[in-house]
Parts: sequence; structure tokens; C-alpha cells
Amino acid sequence: MKDRDQSLDEVVEGLSPLDVDWMDDIAASAIARLSALPKKAEYSRDDIAALLNDNFTEGLLCVRLFLMLSKDSMESLLRKELSGNGIGIKGYQADQAGFLDALERMGLLVMMETTINHEPVWSDILVERLRAGRGSAISGQKRGRGLENFVEALVREVFGDAYETRCTFTGADGKSAKCDVAIPSRTRPSIVIEVKGYGATGSKMTDIIGDLDAIIDAKRHGTKLFFVTDGTTWKQRISDLRKIVERQNQGKIDRIYTTQMREQFLKDLRSMKTILSL
Repeated sequence: MKDRDQSLDEVVEGLSPLDVDWMDDIAASAIARLSALPKKAEYSRDDIAALLNDNFTEGLLCVRLFLMLSKDSMESLLRKELSGNGIGIKGYQADQAGFLDALERMGLLVMMETTINHEPVWSDILVERLRAGRGSAISGQKRGRGLENFVEALVREVFGDAYETRCTFTGADGKSAKCDVAIPSRTRPSIVIEVKGYGATGSKMTDIIGDLDAIIDAKRHGTKLFFVTDGTTWKQRISDLRKIVERQNQGKIDRIYTTQMREQFLKDLRSMKTILSL
């Protein structure tokens, strides 16, 4: 191979879309099973059982498709409905009636009847594309923004306008990091608040811990760091949540709050206002 310099234009001209086939063997098999379902006015527990008995993992994927739930959301709801009992095949085999009851309560039979008997039109295809792409992203953004608004309302109640949101603050030795709230300002904050609603996939977990570590590394020794989070999906990532709690135990995070800890959070903000003379 001849050694030569390449140009940007040469590389750009050689680019092409990275088209991939989204369908693997599991997806193909699940589609085949769904296509084979009989069309009828009403469905029963026997129809749900038939989905799960032959191949539980594949059947549960079909169930998720009817309910329009992500894997994490499905697992979270099942755990809630089954009151801590197993949500996998062993749990299903141990208490099939209880498992089917849970799926009925989640509205599976209604969704099966509605979906299978729906007469599709061309716009359905575009709506599904929108829901799977932009819709998924918007849902995640709304969950996060809702928690941020919750925090900001409490901060405003205590500190008035003496705070900045979604900014990059200046910390020790000229270091800086992004945060959701800096009190009283980004230039030399006495309190930094990071807000993360966890209702996403595990890949976002690295971002949450990484953002916290960046703040811990940058903030001055006397700066208080509060972490506000929520989302039942954390229950599927206990080991990661444990790492955050360990940071709090080590004194790197001053306090962790959820929306249910509203009054304690408000009390602590008022206490810090007095202690720090803000």
C-alpha cells in the first residue's frame, strides 16, 4: 500500500449511510407468532398463556409490543403487580395464575383486542415511526424536565431569583462542570444541585455517574452538592444506585433526594440558606 495523505473531501465523498437490518432471529420469530394469532372479537387468559407457554422470552416480547412498553418499564410494572415475586419464567411457572392476573390488570387483553382488530391506514406507519424515534426521545426529555421543574420550584421558594439553572459553574483551581442548579450563581456557587430522572436504558447510567463525578471533581471543598433523582427503573440498576449512595457516604455528595422527600429537601434548603448566609 502506497503511503499518501488523504484529503477531507476524499473521505467525505466516500461516505455512505450505515444501513443495518434491525431484524434478528428473535424479532423475526416474534413477528411470525404475532402474525399467526387468530383474529377474534375477544381474547382470554388462555390466549395470553398460549403466548407465554411455548417460548416464554419470546412471548413476553410479544406482550411488551401489545402494551407498548420498553423492557425496563415492563419489568418495573411487573414487579409492582407481582409484589416482589419473580417476573421471569421461574416466577411464571411457580404462579401462572398470578402472572396472568398481573398481565390482565396491566390491560393486555384490551390491548390485544384493540390492536389485532385495528384496521390500519397508511398514516399508522408514519405515526409509529414518529413514536419510536422522536416520541421516545421526547418522553425521556419530559421525564427529566419535569423533575428539574420540581427542583427549581423549591429552590425559587427559598432563594428567590438567586440561582442559575442548566449552567457550567466555576469550581476549584479553575475547574468547571455542568450542573442543573447553581446557588447563588455559576461563578462561585455555595450549593450545586444535579437532577437526574432515571427512566432510560442502562447506557444512560454511565452519563449519570460521570456527570456527578465531574461535579465532585470540580467543586470547591465547601460547596454543597445535592443530588435529586427519581424513577422506578432504578430498581433494575441497584448496583449503580449503590455507587451513588457510596459517594454520599464518603461525603462527596451531601444528600440524595427523591420527589417523595420534598419536605426534607425544602427544609435542608432553608437550613443551608441560613448557615451559608445566602
